[in-house]
Amino acid sequence: MIRLNDITSDILSYHPIADIGLIEKAYVYSAKVHKGQVRLSGEPYLTHPLEVAGILTKMKMDEVSVASGLLHDTVEDTLTELSDIEQMFGKEVTGIVDGVTKISKIHFLSKEVQQAENIRKMILAMSSDIRVILVKLADRLHNMQTLGFQPPEKQEAIARETLDIYAPLAGRMGIYWLKSTLEDLSLFYLEPKIYKDIRLGIAQRQEGQEKFIREIKEILSRKLSEANIKTTIKGRHKHFYSIYQKMMEQDLNIDQVYDILAFRIIVNSVKDCYEVLGLIHSMWNPVAGRFKDYISLPKANMYQSLHTTVISPLGERMEIQIRTWDMDKIAEEGIAAHWRYKEGYESGKEMYTQYAWMKHLLESQKSLTNPKEFLETVRLDLFSNEVYVFTPKGEVKELPRGATPIDFAYSIHSEIGNRCIGAKVNEKIVRLTHQLETGDIIQILTSKNHKPSKDWLKFVKTSTAKTRIRQWIKKEGRIESITIGRDILEKELKKFNLNLTRHFSSEQLLDVVHRFSLNSVDNLLANIGYGKISAKQVLNRLVPHLGIKEDKTEGLVQKIVHKIKRKKGDTGIKVKGMSDMLIRFAKCCHPLAGESVIGYITRGRGVTIHSKKCRHIQDVDPDRLVEVEWEPSEDMTYLAKLKVTNIAKKGMLSILSAIFTQSEANILDANVQTTIDKKGISTFTIEVSDYAQLRDIISKIKKIKEVLKVERI
Repeated sequence: MIRLNDITSDILSYHPIADIGLIEKAYVYSAKVHKGQVRLSGEPYLTHPLEVAGILTKMKMDEVSVASGLLHDTVEDTLTELSDIEQMFGKEVTGIVDGVTKISKIHFLSKEVQQAENIRKMILAMSSDIRVILVKLADRLHNMQTLGFQPPEKQEAIARETLDIYAPLAGRMGIYWLKSTLEDLSLFYLEPKIYKDIRLGIAQRQEGQEKFIREIKEILSRKLSEANIKTTIKGRHKHFYSIYQKMMEQDLNIDQVYDILAFRIIVNSVKDCYEVLGLIHSMWNPVAGRFKDYISLPKANMYQSLHTTVISPLGERMEIQIRTWDMDKIAEEGIAAHWRYKEGYESGKEMYTQYAWMKHLLESQKSLTNPKEFLETVRLDLFSNEVYVFTPKGEVKELPRGATPIDFAYSIHSEIGNRCIGAKVNEKIVRLTHQLETGDIIQILTSKNHKPSKDWLKFVKTSTAKTRIRQWIKKEGRIESITIGRDILEKELKKFNLNLTRHFSSEQLLDVVHRFSLNSVDNLLANIGYGKISAKQVLNRLVPHLGIKEDKTEGLVQKIVHKIKRKKGDTGIKVKGMSDMLIRFAKCCHPLAGESVIGYITRGRGVTIHSKKCRHIQDVDPDRLVEVEWEPSEDMTYLAKLKVTNIAKKGMLSILSAIFTQSEANILDANVQTTIDKKGISTFTIEVSDYAQLRDIISKIKKIKEVLKVERI
């Protein structure tokens, strides 16, 4: 366990005038309020804030951050009040502790809403003091390092959230060692079999690779010394998660991945960086398309370096990074490298102004109310791999890789995007789907009468473009829905010789509007147009305003106000807050009982049930999505299709069939093929009772030694 002396020694090594008294005081207070508490590991709870503080010193944070790390759980997990923290430690520490506490304090019914709201809290906290997220990242790192004491379902959920949100945040902060560590720990819990294969694969090649690293370093040292360039050369294995990504992207196993080594060359000046690059390309052939100049065009987090990939003397790919000592410091320490340890530090607000992506996140959290859209915006901003393009006047725009002229247009102004009809890239007319490259000069062509197309959502990459297009479609769709809703209601009334304008006053309509908890007649008509409210439901509330008394005979009013009893269908699905809805399952994703699902209202065709992960509902109008839930059913069965990729071996079909039989899943169809590279690809269509049964089957198949991949298709 790390000790207080280790923490204070570390911070004094890089910040000699740090207020050690503040840290010692925070330690004593944390020990006092956490006394008697233990972690799941059985260790005293105090070990956690100590480790968090230790991680913060590794990130070279100031004493306020380290003290906040020691105190970060006191308000949430003890009887301590924020006023107590402020009285003893001041407003700065209190603000950080409060920010970290707020990130994880609120709980919501929907997991998606909970995740979205937690991120909103995090972003809001970051806006007041960026050190909040740095303390939170340190907290998450130690929690990942001790995740083995949590139950399996929590391990998977926490690891997934870490991979989706916290690792990309660390990357955006420029703290790449932290990003890589979080990714590797997440992989350990999410894909344990693949993690083990990568570790064993590297271990088996370790002796040969260490020899190769020594030889390459000697060759580089000799060549650069001849050119009178002073340098430090480092060689290492790539991180497990980056190797895993390559395996997934290229459908390889660990034995087929060769470029797992990377070298870093650190020199004294920018001039030396480019000279070293030239020397390396003269020694070994560079791989086309793999050179990146982040010195001329730094990343948004101020990262700078030259990246190139060359063919090594053994004929394998080899990645090389070239940078100065200052650049290396920023690459290692990220945002913390910009702290000033003199009479003060750069405040969170000042630091935040240097991070354009953070500014965009703050703007998004204010304008986006739909959790799904907000989470997509966050992921787009965190995972972007940038290209740098220019306006005709020479202004640089940073966009994610794969961005199109539409993305560029919206980055200038929403009206430019809305009216875009074409583009010129480097003086040549291109398609709107054209993918921009670093260095391109883009000119947008517009027309006052042009409108955004829903098809744009299929290829735009930036969250800004997606948000603006959806806003336009939503606005246009609402106008169309009001018209459709009015037509539907008037047709329904016409069946009973009633007229909307003649028979019902505005007060009567408003009364009906309020009964549906809406605030305008247009909203009522729009809901009818969308299919969220049926014309019959409106009739049931409108007819009493006529003053016609219902008699015992089956008359006109009886027919109108007669309530149709909902017959429980055999779909096993219930639409929340609705009745009399036609239900059908999407053929694109075949959702299973127990799987997270969502309903999509199709005009005139009821509700189509999709898996929440289905790509076909990712860009639809969120106003046409409805919450649905599964109803208990013992007799229902559902179709699922699995694709199993394995190393070719006799008897594999028999082994797989046995798993289906043991799991009581009926095989309706099976197709087995063997590829040229000796892989077996089996596709099965099976009947299962629910999603839990399918997950159990997939888990059993993954345990087979020869199986490389199992996927639901």
